[in-house]
Amino acid sequence: MDLTTTAYGTWSGGRFMHYGETLSEERYVQAMRTAYEAGIRTFVTSDVYGNGRADSLLGEALSGYPRDSYCLVGMIGHDFYEGQRNGSAGYPRFTNPELRGEDGYADYLKMATEKSLERCRVEKFDLLMLHNPDEIGYTSEVLWDALRALKTSGLTDRLGVAPGPANGFTLDLIRCFETFGADIDWVMLILNPLEPWPTSLALPACEKYGVKVLTRVADYGGVFHGDLKPGHEFKPGDHRAYRPKGWVEHGLEKAQRMSPVADKYKLTPIQFATVWNLSLPMVESVVPTFFQEPVEGAKDIDDQIREFGATPDVRFTPEEVEQIRQIGDNTGCMMLKGASKRHEKSERADEWPMRGDLVEVAQRYALGTEW
Repeated sequence: MDLTTTAYGTWSGGRFMHYGETLSEERYVQAMRTAYEAGIRTFVTSDVYGNGRADSLLGEALSGYPRDSYCLVGMIGHDFYEGQRNGSAGYPRFTNPELRGEDGYADYLKMATEKSLERCRVEKFDLLMLHNPDEIGYTSEVLWDALRALKTSGLTDRLGVAPGPANGFTLDLIRCFETFGADIDWVMLILNPLEPWPTSLALPACEKYGVKVLTRVADYGGVFHGDLKPGHEFKPGDHRAYRPKGWVEHGLEKAQRMSPVADKYKLTPIQFATVWNLSLPMVESVVPTFFQEPVEGAKDIDDQIREFGATPDVRFTPEEVEQIRQIGDNTGCMMLKGASKRHEKSERADEWPMRGDLVEVAQRYALGTEW
């Protein structure tokens, strides 16, 4: 089963990534069942969330449903088996040379995939994605040979890459498509009407190489769910508290300017954001984050999920897509991750120096020289 247009991610509910109120395990499982009953039939999990606990709870939630009635997307790449957590930076990538050399990639990937499948109570993934790769993940032939072997052995039907955790990686992605595009079925990218940049820069390459796009953060930190108001106070530790001051007010003002298009199609804000994503080339699935906001009168997370699941099958015209993009244009609003001229050496797993082959990519796709 390939991905459906609506998807549910196990990072929702604040249990393993801190957003709003933290759901109990019972409520967390119920939210995933609500998603299934609301018609959402693609579920995305990562083995590193809760050191495997998110996998296990997803397996529990879906255990009563026929396996061929939903699409399961797994993500692997952070080594919490042998690696040591580095505070907010999380666990190291399994490609960290201090953990193993390239001769150990295949064994690790097979082990991590099999353990994740066991926790999810299934025999194979419909799609397996390389989660938040470092520079090695985008460039290593040995690593991609090992991923291909997982597909050949029947542990997954499809392969993909999920850059992150922050935004960027455009040139790295395009070069990865050029090198390993025959093996890449899907990519997961941050995209919504208030963040068209930089993901939209990579969409022509996705189209060229036939890579389908799963978009995350369509909700823009909850703005498109409707519970954030000007002056919203986030709980200590909430991931959204680290965004620049005023981002909620700025987002609400722009979203209001987009509302005539939403009204024309009778869409709620999250449905509007979802349809805008799906109206772009190669975007075929959307996975928002669902929050239980700790404010009076906040929408119940199950109602958020049902609302998203009821997104109508409509698309915006090219003119409407461009009108919305112009309102939401965020070009240059953040420091991008991945290859950059800012770095003379790799000091973090998600930042590394610019390479000559990536400069050539930028030239071929007319993406400028300032990276």
